[in-house]
Amino acid sequence: MSHDPQTGAFLNLGWLRKQLNLLLIAVSFFTRIPIPAWVEFDSDKLNKASRYFGVVGVIVGAASALVFWLTQFIFPNSVAVILAIITGVLITGGFHEDGLADTADGFGGGWKVADKLKIMKDSRIGTYGTLAVGLTLLLKWQLLVEIALYSPLKAAIALIVAHPLSRVVAASMIFSEQYVTEDDGSKSKPLAQHQHINDLLILCLSGFAVLACLNGLVAFVLLLALVALRQLLIWGFNRQIGGYTGDTLGAAQQISELMCYCIFLTIGLN
Repeated sequence: MSHDPQTGAFLNLGWLRKQLNLLLIAVSFFTRIPIPAWVEFDSDKLNKASRYFGVVGVIVGAASALVFWLTQFIFPNSVAVILAIITGVLITGGFHEDGLADTADGFGGGWKVADKLKIMKDSRIGTYGTLAVGLTLLLKWQLLVEIALYSPLKAAIALIVAHPLSRVVAASMIFSEQYVTEDDGSKSKPLAQHQHINDLLILCLSGFAVLACLNGLVAFVLLLALVALRQLLIWGFNRQIGGYTGDTLGAAQQISELMCYCIFLTIGLN
């Protein structure tokens, strides 16, 4: 049977365009980066775009690391770290921090599941949410400053690694856990409510690609720690609301990012 090389090339280009479309959908939902007008959206594509959440993390982490690396030549490490954190927040619009705040308010202020979900969709931030975001940002800053004191390069690497891995952990929950339905008045819903096994495999592959660039011991400990943390978060989310929402995925990302910095500080500097 003869093979038409032009047809094969066309199919390859079509596949690449489809993947680029999904990547740009993920970028548009989790960052403030503008995307081309030709990008196509529908519910199926929104679900499939979850495969590239880790890649979005690479983009955010690389931008934050670049700002840190350039500014640490001019300012003290403590200032450079703040500028790197601000860069990440500006690129994402504080998307994940907002999820953390809503989760803390809902879990801390509600007694019943319905009450927790009602609080979580409220656009106002409460005491629990303020404390959660404030303390998380403070801990991020302190961990990265301590890493930078030993090695500015390691701090930059930590940023590049933590952002994608934390998003892989959060997005993988879509595959295995139950989405908790909120009413139509909810101010925020997760990007994807369903995840095919192929999407999960591509998502995990992006995480393994990041780990493969690290020292073997660091990569192994990061993998074990994040798998354990994922299970702990799932247990907590199920206990609180019986599943996940977009807000809890944001909280999972923030907590997982902190875990990555803790691992880098404890064993990643050796």
